[in-house]
Amino acid sequence: MTEPLKEVRDGYIISLNLGTPPQIIQVYLDTGSDLTWVPCGNLSFDCIDCNDYKNNKLLTASISFSPSHSSSSLRDSCSSPFCTDIHSSDNSFDTCTIAGCSLTTLLRSTCYRPCPPFAYTYGEGVVAGTLTRDTLRVHATTNSISRDIPRFCFGCVGSTYREPIGIAGFGKGPLSLPSQLGFLHKGFSHCFLPFKYANNPNISSPLVVGDLAISSKEYMQFTPMLKSPIMYPNYYYIGLEAVTVGNVSTAPQVTLREFDSFGNGGMIIDSGTTYTHLPEPFYSQLLSILESVINYPRATEVEERSGFDLCYRIPCKSNNILGDEDELPLISFHFLNNVSITLPQGNSFYAMGAPSNYSVAKCLLFQSMDDDDESDGPAGVFGSFQQQNVEVVYDLDKERIGFQVADCANFPAL
Repeated sequence: MTEPLKEVRDGYIISLNLGTPPQIIQVYLDTGSDLTWVPCGNLSFDCIDCNDYKNNKLLTASISFSPSHSSSSLRDSCSSPFCTDIHSSDNSFDTCTIAGCSLTTLLRSTCYRPCPPFAYTYGEGVVAGTLTRDTLRVHATTNSISRDIPRFCFGCVGSTYREPIGIAGFGKGPLSLPSQLGFLHKGFSHCFLPFKYANNPNISSPLVVGDLAISSKEYMQFTPMLKSPIMYPNYYYIGLEAVTVGNVSTAPQVTLREFDSFGNGGMIIDSGTTYTHLPEPFYSQLLSILESVINYPRATEVEERSGFDLCYRIPCKSNNILGDEDELPLISFHFLNNVSITLPQGNSFYAMGAPSNYSVAKCLLFQSMDDDDESDGPAGVFGSFQQQNVEVVYDLDKERIGFQVADCANFPAL
Protein backbone atom coordinates (compact mmCIF):
# COMPACT_ATOMS: atom_id res chain seq x y z
CA MET A 1 0.00 0.00 0.00
CA THR A 2 1.33 3.41 -0.98
CA GLU A 3 -0.46 6.72 -0.41
CA PRO A 4 0.79 10.30 -0.97
CA LEU A 5 1.42 12.39 2.16
CA LYS A 6 0.82 16.14 2.01
CA GLU A 7 1.59 18.75 4.63
CA VAL A 8 -0.99 21.05 6.13
CA ARG A 9 -0.95 23.14 9.25
CA ASP A 10 0.54 21.16 12.14
CA GLY A 11 0.29 17.78 10.43
CA TYR A 12 0.32 15.48 7.43
CA ILE A 13 -2.71 14.24 5.52
CA ILE A 14 -3.59 11.25 3.37
CA SER A 15 -6.75 10.59 1.37
CA LEU A 16 -9.08 7.72 2.29
CA ASN A 17 -11.39 6.21 -0.32
CA LEU A 18 -14.41 5.02 1.67
CA GLY A 19 -17.73 3.54 0.61
CA THR A 20 -19.47 2.29 -2.52
CA PRO A 21 -19.01 4.27 -4.69
CA PRO A 22 -15.84 5.62 -3.04
CA GLN A 23 -15.95 8.99 -1.29
CA ILE A 24 -12.55 10.69 -0.90
CA ILE A 25 -11.93 12.04 2.60
CA GLN A 26 -8.70 13.72 3.72
CA VAL A 27 -7.45 12.81 7.21
CA TYR A 28 -4.42 13.41 9.41
CA LEU A 29 -1.86 10.63 9.83
CA ASP A 30 -1.44 9.87 13.55
CA THR A 31 0.99 7.23 14.83
CA GLY A 32 -0.02 8.05 18.41
CA SER A 33 -3.62 6.79 18.27
CA ASP A 34 -5.58 3.82 16.94
CA LEU A 35 -9.02 4.98 15.83
CA THR A 36 -9.53 6.01 12.21
CA TRP A 37 -12.43 8.46 11.97
CA VAL A 38 -13.96 10.79 9.41
CA PRO A 39 -16.46 13.67 9.67
CA CYS A 40 -19.96 12.48 8.85
CA GLY A 41 -22.82 14.55 7.46
CA ASN A 42 -22.15 17.53 5.20
CA LEU A 43 -24.55 19.76 7.11
CA SER A 44 -24.60 18.17 10.57
CA PHE A 45 -20.85 17.87 11.30
CA ASP A 46 -19.99 20.32 14.07
CA CYS A 47 -16.44 21.29 15.06
CA ILE A 48 -16.30 23.38 18.24
CA ASP A 49 -13.44 25.87 18.73
CA CYS A 50 -12.08 25.31 15.21
CA ASN A 51 -12.05 28.90 13.96
CA ASP A 52 -8.25 28.84 13.62
CA TYR A 53 -8.56 26.21 10.90
CA LYS A 54 -11.32 27.75 8.76
CA ASN A 55 -8.95 29.78 6.56
CA ASN A 56 -6.94 26.70 5.56
CA LYS A 57 -8.12 25.71 2.08
CA LEU A 58 -6.71 22.18 2.25
CA LEU A 59 -8.50 21.50 5.52
CA THR A 60 -11.82 23.08 4.62
CA ALA A 61 -11.78 21.28 1.26
CA SER A 62 -12.04 17.96 3.09
CA ILE A 63 -15.66 16.94 2.66
CA SER A 64 -17.63 14.84 5.11
CA PHE A 65 -18.50 11.19 4.58
CA SER A 66 -22.14 10.40 3.87
CA PRO A 67 -23.12 6.85 4.94
CA SER A 68 -26.48 7.19 3.20
CA HIS A 69 -24.68 7.58 -0.14
CA SER A 70 -22.77 4.31 0.28
CA SER A 71 -24.48 1.00 -0.49
CA SER A 72 -21.97 -0.93 1.66
CA SER A 73 -22.17 1.17 4.84
CA LEU A 74 -23.51 -0.29 8.11
CA ARG A 75 -23.27 0.32 11.86
CA ASP A 76 -20.91 -1.90 13.83
CA SER A 77 -22.46 -4.37 16.28
CA CYS A 78 -22.01 -4.22 20.04
CA SER A 79 -20.70 -7.81 19.87
CA SER A 80 -17.79 -6.64 17.70
CA PRO A 81 -14.31 -6.69 19.30
CA PHE A 82 -13.84 -3.17 17.94
CA CYS A 83 -16.86 -2.01 19.93
CA THR A 84 -15.40 -3.57 23.05
CA ASP A 85 -12.04 -1.93 22.34
CA ILE A 86 -13.36 1.61 21.93
CA HIS A 87 -15.49 1.36 25.08
CA SER A 88 -12.93 -0.40 27.28
CA SER A 89 -10.77 2.59 28.22
CA ASP A 90 -10.99 4.74 31.35
CA ASN A 91 -12.16 7.68 29.25
CA SER A 92 -14.51 9.74 31.44
CA PHE A 93 -16.23 11.11 28.31
CA ASP A 94 -17.20 7.65 27.06
CA THR A 95 -20.95 7.31 26.68
CA CYS A 96 -21.01 3.85 28.26
CA THR A 97 -19.02 5.12 31.24
CA ILE A 98 -21.38 8.07 31.66
CA ALA A 99 -24.42 5.76 31.45
CA GLY A 100 -22.91 3.38 33.99
CA CYS A 101 -22.89 0.45 31.54
CA SER A 102 -20.86 -2.59 32.51
CA LEU A 103 -18.23 -3.66 30.01
CA THR A 104 -19.45 -7.24 30.44
CA THR A 105 -22.65 -6.29 28.62
CA LEU A 106 -20.58 -5.54 25.54
CA LEU A 107 -18.57 -8.75 25.87
CA ARG A 108 -21.64 -10.99 25.54
CA SER A 109 -21.69 -12.52 22.08
CA THR A 110 -25.50 -12.57 22.16
CA CYS A 111 -25.70 -8.80 21.77
CA TYR A 112 -27.05 -7.89 18.33
CA ARG A 113 -27.70 -4.18 18.87
CA PRO A 114 -25.60 -1.51 17.21
CA CYS A 115 -22.46 -0.48 19.07
CA PRO A 116 -23.28 2.44 21.40
CA PRO A 117 -22.00 5.88 20.41
CA PHE A 118 -18.47 6.62 21.61
CA ALA A 119 -16.36 9.59 22.70
CA TYR A 120 -12.63 9.46 21.93
CA THR A 121 -10.15 11.87 23.48
CA TYR A 122 -6.85 13.32 22.25
CA GLY A 123 -4.41 15.66 23.99
CA GLU A 124 -6.59 18.74 23.52
CA GLY A 125 -9.56 17.40 21.57
CA VAL A 126 -12.58 15.12 21.76
CA VAL A 127 -14.60 13.44 19.01
CA ALA A 128 -18.02 11.80 19.34
CA GLY A 129 -19.67 9.44 16.89
CA THR A 130 -20.58 5.85 16.00
CA LEU A 131 -18.50 2.91 14.83
CA THR A 132 -19.23 2.19 11.17
CA ARG A 133 -18.20 -0.51 8.69
CA ASP A 134 -17.59 0.16 5.00
CA THR A 135 -15.28 -0.63 2.11
CA LEU A 136 -11.85 1.01 2.14
CA ARG A 137 -9.97 1.21 -1.16
CA VAL A 138 -6.17 1.38 -0.92
CA HIS A 139 -3.50 1.72 -3.60
CA ALA A 140 -0.75 -0.78 -4.29
CA THR A 141 2.79 0.31 -5.09
CA THR A 142 1.49 1.33 -8.51
CA ASN A 143 -1.36 3.85 -8.37
CA SER A 144 -3.15 2.09 -11.22
CA ILE A 145 -3.67 -0.96 -8.97
CA SER A 146 -6.08 -0.79 -6.04
CA ARG A 147 -7.43 -3.21 -3.46
CA ASP A 148 -10.79 -3.10 -1.68
CA ILE A 149 -10.89 -3.84 2.06
CA PRO A 150 -14.50 -4.80 2.96
CA ARG A 151 -16.02 -4.05 6.38
CA PHE A 152 -13.25 -1.70 7.43
CA CYS A 153 -14.17 -0.29 10.86
CA PHE A 154 -13.91 3.47 11.52
CA GLY A 155 -15.57 6.23 13.48
CA CYS A 156 -18.37 8.16 11.81
CA VAL A 157 -18.08 11.40 13.78
CA GLY A 158 -20.78 14.06 14.03
CA SER A 159 -19.19 16.48 16.48
CA THR A 160 -15.69 17.33 17.71
CA TYR A 161 -13.85 19.76 19.92
CA ARG A 162 -10.69 21.21 18.29
CA GLU A 163 -10.47 18.37 15.74
CA PRO A 164 -11.32 19.91 12.33
CA ILE A 165 -10.76 16.90 10.07
CA GLY A 166 -10.54 13.14 10.44
CA ILE A 167 -7.61 11.01 11.59
CA ALA A 168 -6.04 7.79 10.31
CA GLY A 169 -4.87 5.97 13.43
CA PHE A 170 -1.55 4.15 12.89
CA GLY A 171 -0.97 2.94 16.47
CA LYS A 172 -0.49 -0.69 17.49
CA GLY A 173 -4.06 -1.38 18.67
CA PRO A 174 -6.63 -3.58 16.86
CA LEU A 175 -8.60 -0.56 15.61
CA SER A 176 -5.63 0.99 13.80
CA LEU A 177 -5.50 1.13 10.02
CA PRO A 178 -2.36 -1.05 9.60
CA SER A 179 -3.77 -3.56 12.09
CA GLN A 180 -7.05 -3.94 10.21
CA LEU A 181 -5.19 -4.27 6.92
CA GLY A 182 -3.05 -7.09 8.34
CA PHE A 183 0.19 -5.12 8.25
CA LEU A 184 0.81 -4.83 11.98
CA HIS A 185 3.44 -7.61 11.83
CA LYS A 186 5.17 -5.96 8.85
CA GLY A 187 5.54 -2.21 9.05
CA PHE A 188 5.26 1.18 7.41
CA SER A 189 7.44 4.18 6.58
CA HIS A 190 7.10 7.89 5.91
CA CYS A 191 9.24 10.89 4.97
CA PHE A 192 7.70 14.14 6.22
CA LEU A 193 7.96 17.23 4.02
CA PRO A 194 9.48 20.40 5.52
CA PHE A 195 7.12 23.10 6.79
CA LYS A 196 7.91 25.32 3.82
CA TYR A 197 5.70 23.03 1.73
CA ALA A 198 2.72 23.38 4.06
CA ASN A 199 -0.60 23.75 2.23
CA ASN A 200 1.06 23.12 -1.16
CA PRO A 201 -1.25 20.59 -2.89
CA ASN A 202 1.27 19.87 -5.65
CA ILE A 203 4.04 18.33 -3.52
CA SER A 204 3.78 15.05 -1.63
CA SER A 205 5.94 12.23 -0.30
CA PRO A 206 5.04 8.54 0.01
CA LEU A 207 3.50 6.75 2.98
CA VAL A 208 4.38 3.08 2.43
CA VAL A 209 2.65 0.24 4.31
CA GLY A 210 3.64 -3.43 4.10
CA ASP A 211 6.69 -5.43 3.03
CA LEU A 212 8.10 -2.70 0.79
CA ALA A 213 8.33 -0.30 3.75
CA ILE A 214 10.81 -2.51 5.63
CA SER A 215 12.75 -4.24 2.84
CA SER A 216 16.23 -3.17 1.66
CA LYS A 217 16.79 -0.75 4.54
CA GLU A 218 20.37 -1.73 5.40
CA TYR A 219 21.50 1.90 5.04
CA MET A 220 19.37 3.01 8.00
CA GLN A 221 20.10 3.20 11.72
CA PHE A 222 17.65 1.21 13.84
CA THR A 223 16.79 1.66 17.49
CA PRO A 224 14.71 -0.96 19.32
CA MET A 225 11.07 -0.40 20.16
CA LEU A 226 10.49 -0.50 23.89
CA LYS A 227 7.46 -2.14 25.45
CA SER A 228 5.62 -0.56 28.34
CA PRO A 229 4.71 -3.48 30.63
CA ILE A 230 1.47 -1.92 31.82
CA MET A 231 0.44 1.47 30.44
CA TYR A 232 -0.33 2.60 26.89
CA PRO A 233 0.84 -0.56 25.07
CA ASN A 234 -0.26 0.79 21.65
CA TYR A 235 2.34 3.59 21.52
CA TYR A 236 5.64 3.31 19.66
CA TYR A 237 8.29 3.73 22.37
CA ILE A 238 12.00 4.43 21.85
CA GLY A 239 14.76 5.13 24.36
CA LEU A 240 16.61 8.47 24.41
CA GLU A 241 20.16 8.31 25.80
CA ALA A 242 21.48 11.83 25.16
CA VAL A 243 21.06 15.09 23.26
CA THR A 244 24.05 16.95 21.83
CA VAL A 245 24.15 20.69 21.11
CA GLY A 246 27.12 21.31 18.85
CA ASN A 247 29.81 19.38 20.74
CA VAL A 248 28.16 19.67 24.18
CA SER A 249 26.30 16.55 25.26
CA THR A 250 23.77 16.16 28.05
CA ALA A 251 22.18 12.96 29.31
CA PRO A 252 18.50 12.97 30.27
CA GLN A 253 16.95 11.27 33.26
CA VAL A 254 16.66 7.51 33.05
CA THR A 255 12.88 7.72 32.53
CA LEU A 256 13.43 8.61 28.85
CA ARG A 257 14.97 5.22 28.12
CA GLU A 258 13.24 2.81 30.48
CA PHE A 259 10.00 2.30 32.45
CA ASP A 260 9.23 2.35 36.15
CA SER A 261 7.32 -0.40 37.94
CA PHE A 262 4.02 1.22 36.91
CA GLY A 263 4.87 1.33 33.21
CA ASN A 264 5.61 5.06 33.09
CA GLY A 265 8.52 6.37 31.05
CA GLY A 266 10.10 6.00 27.64
CA MET A 267 9.84 8.38 24.69
CA ILE A 268 7.11 7.89 22.10
CA ILE A 269 7.49 8.80 18.44
CA ASP A 270 4.25 10.46 17.38
CA SER A 271 3.23 12.08 14.08
CA GLY A 272 0.14 13.53 15.77
CA THR A 273 2.22 15.69 18.16
CA THR A 274 3.81 18.58 16.30
CA TYR A 275 6.74 19.48 18.56
CA THR A 276 9.12 17.34 20.59
CA HIS A 277 8.32 17.40 24.31
CA LEU A 278 10.97 16.77 26.97
CA PRO A 279 10.57 16.36 30.73
CA GLU A 280 11.95 18.62 33.44
CA PRO A 281 14.66 19.17 34.54
CA PHE A 282 16.19 17.88 31.29
CA TYR A 283 14.28 20.38 29.14
CA SER A 284 15.59 23.34 31.16
CA GLN A 285 19.12 21.92 31.04
CA LEU A 286 18.91 21.80 27.24
CA LEU A 287 17.73 25.42 27.14
CA SER A 288 20.65 26.47 29.34
CA ILE A 289 23.16 24.81 27.01
CA LEU A 290 21.62 26.54 23.99
CA GLU A 291 21.68 29.89 25.76
CA SER A 292 25.38 29.43 26.55
CA VAL A 293 26.42 28.75 22.94
CA ILE A 294 24.13 31.17 21.04
CA ASN A 295 25.25 34.80 21.05
CA TYR A 296 22.34 36.42 19.20
CA PRO A 297 19.97 38.76 21.08
CA ARG A 298 16.87 37.19 22.59
CA ALA A 299 13.52 38.00 20.97
CA THR A 300 11.61 38.15 24.25
CA GLU A 301 8.57 39.80 22.71
CA VAL A 302 8.25 36.84 20.32
CA GLU A 303 8.61 34.42 23.24
CA GLU A 304 5.74 36.13 25.05
CA ARG A 305 3.56 36.16 21.95
CA SER A 306 4.29 32.64 20.70
CA GLY A 307 4.59 30.73 23.96
CA PHE A 308 7.95 29.23 22.96
CA ASP A 309 10.70 29.45 25.56
CA LEU A 310 13.77 30.34 23.48
CA CYS A 311 13.65 32.81 20.58
CA TYR A 312 16.47 34.79 18.98
CA ARG A 313 16.81 37.66 16.54
CA ILE A 314 18.92 36.14 13.73
CA PRO A 315 20.62 38.37 11.10
CA CYS A 316 19.73 37.58 7.51
CA LYS A 317 21.31 38.84 4.33
CA SER A 318 18.99 40.31 1.70
CA ASN A 319 16.10 39.74 4.12
CA ASN A 320 16.19 35.99 3.41
CA ILE A 321 13.77 34.28 5.80
CA LEU A 322 16.24 31.45 6.38
CA GLY A 323 18.65 33.77 8.15
CA ASP A 324 22.19 32.67 8.93
CA GLU A 325 21.27 29.07 9.72
CA ASP A 326 24.88 27.95 9.73
CA GLU A 327 25.46 30.09 12.83
CA LEU A 328 22.93 28.14 14.90
CA PRO A 329 24.20 25.01 16.67
CA LEU A 330 23.21 21.59 15.35
CA ILE A 331 21.16 19.42 17.68
CA SER A 332 21.57 15.64 17.68
CA PHE A 333 19.41 12.98 19.34
CA HIS A 334 21.09 9.77 20.51
CA PHE A 335 18.83 6.75 20.90
CA LEU A 336 19.45 3.23 22.17
CA ASN A 337 21.66 0.92 20.07
CA ASN A 338 24.09 3.75 19.23
CA VAL A 339 21.63 5.44 16.89
CA SER A 340 22.33 9.14 16.35
CA ILE A 341 20.38 11.57 14.21
CA THR A 342 21.51 15.15 13.65
CA LEU A 343 18.42 17.22 13.02
CA PRO A 344 18.35 19.20 9.78
CA GLN A 345 18.76 22.92 10.50
CA GLY A 346 15.10 23.70 9.96
CA ASN A 347 13.96 21.07 12.47
CA SER A 348 15.01 22.91 15.62
CA PHE A 349 14.73 26.69 15.16
CA TYR A 350 12.03 28.10 12.89
CA ALA A 351 11.22 31.61 11.65
CA MET A 352 8.14 33.02 13.35
CA GLY A 353 7.47 35.65 10.70
CA ALA A 354 8.85 37.54 7.73
CA PRO A 355 12.29 39.21 8.01
CA SER A 356 12.43 42.83 9.10
CA ASN A 357 15.46 45.16 8.96
CA TYR A 358 17.70 42.29 7.88
CA SER A 359 16.85 40.07 10.81
CA VAL A 360 14.31 37.36 11.54
CA ALA A 361 12.96 35.97 14.83
CA LYS A 362 13.52 32.23 15.22
CA CYS A 363 12.26 30.06 18.05
CA LEU A 364 13.29 26.65 19.32
CA LEU A 365 10.31 24.41 18.55
CA PHE A 366 10.74 22.07 21.51
CA GLN A 367 8.41 22.17 24.49
CA SER A 368 8.35 21.00 28.07
CA MET A 369 6.10 18.14 29.08
CA ASP A 370 3.11 19.48 31.00
CA ASP A 371 3.01 18.76 34.70
CA ASP A 372 0.05 16.44 34.15
CA ASP A 373 1.91 14.64 31.34
CA GLU A 374 4.94 13.99 33.56
CA SER A 375 2.96 12.27 36.32
CA ASP A 376 2.22 9.13 34.29
CA GLY A 377 2.55 7.71 30.81
CA PRO A 378 5.40 8.53 28.40
CA ALA A 379 8.23 10.72 29.70
CA GLY A 380 8.77 12.45 26.33
CA VAL A 381 7.52 12.75 22.76
CA PHE A 382 9.52 12.90 19.52
CA GLY A 383 7.21 15.10 17.42
CA SER A 384 6.58 15.41 13.70
CA PHE A 385 8.37 18.76 13.33
CA GLN A 386 11.66 17.13 14.29
CA GLN A 387 10.95 14.31 11.81
CA GLN A 388 10.94 16.61 8.75
CA ASN A 389 13.31 15.51 5.99
CA VAL A 390 13.92 12.25 7.85
CA GLU A 391 12.92 8.85 6.51
CA VAL A 392 11.33 6.96 9.40
CA VAL A 393 10.71 3.21 9.17
CA TYR A 394 8.48 1.35 11.63
CA ASP A 395 9.77 -2.22 11.32
CA LEU A 396 7.09 -4.01 13.33
CA ASP A 397 8.39 -7.44 12.33
CA LYS A 398 11.75 -6.86 14.07
CA GLU A 399 10.31 -4.37 16.59
CA ARG A 400 12.61 -1.50 15.72
CA ILE A 401 12.44 2.03 14.29
CA GLY A 402 14.86 3.31 11.67
CA PHE A 403 16.04 6.85 10.88
CA GLN A 404 17.83 8.38 7.91
CA VAL A 405 18.07 12.06 6.97
CA ALA A 406 16.62 12.53 3.47
CA ASP A 407 15.27 15.11 1.02
CA CYS A 408 11.60 14.22 1.41
CA ALA A 409 10.41 16.60 -1.33
CA ASN A 410 12.45 14.56 -3.81
CA PHE A 411 11.92 11.19 -2.17
CA PRO A 412 11.44 8.53 -4.87
CA ALA A 413 7.83 7.60 -5.54
CA LEU A 414 7.23 3.87 -5.24
